Amino acid sequence: MSKLFPSLILATALGAGAALADPGAAMSDYAAAQSADWLISDTLVAAIRAQNAATAGYDQDRIDALDSTWRAEVGTDGSALIDSVLGNDASALLSAGVAASGGVITEVFVMDARGLNVASSGVTSDYWQGDEAKFQQTFPVGAGAVHVSDVEFDESTQTYQGQVSMTLTDPETGAPIGAVTFGLNAQSFF
Repeated sequence: MSKLFPSLILATALGAGAALADPGAAMSDYAAAQSADWLISDTLVAAIRAQNAATAGYDQDRIDALDSTWRAEVGTDGSALIDSVLGNDASALLSAGVAASGGVITEVFVMDARGLNVASSGVTSDYWQGDEAKFQQTFPVGAGAVHVSDVEFDESTQTYQGQVSMTLTDPETGAPIGAVTFGLNAQSFF
């Protein structure tokens, strides 16, 4: 896909000068501005802390098994693992934020320190993000790390989107506790 496409989208949405100069920064700024309150909410931070405590001892076999379970549950009824993520209060917070964005944000999901989904505004393709750049270039890098993807067609949201991922830090300690990914609907910027 042409690198011009993301630049044109961002130029339309955020002003030609800023977007064409650095589209990654414009996407990051948009995600950060829209989510500042979500990322420090007691609900979200408590959910990440609780899952970090629960998953700290998981080995790769356990992570792979959970990821396989999630993938098998996508599109089925009675999805225990998916329901446990989508049915929590932190996911409700993310879903409300997506709804309030008027379609600009297509999805938001939060990962724990292992790269496993903690909360999500909708069903993701997989449960473990730890093997992907959205996690590998944020949480392990530390506070302030940001990863911006190219604009691509996303299967889970059925839209062309760019993803902005950021390290999440504990508001009390400043220590990294997880990561968040925002899917931005490229078509909504036209």
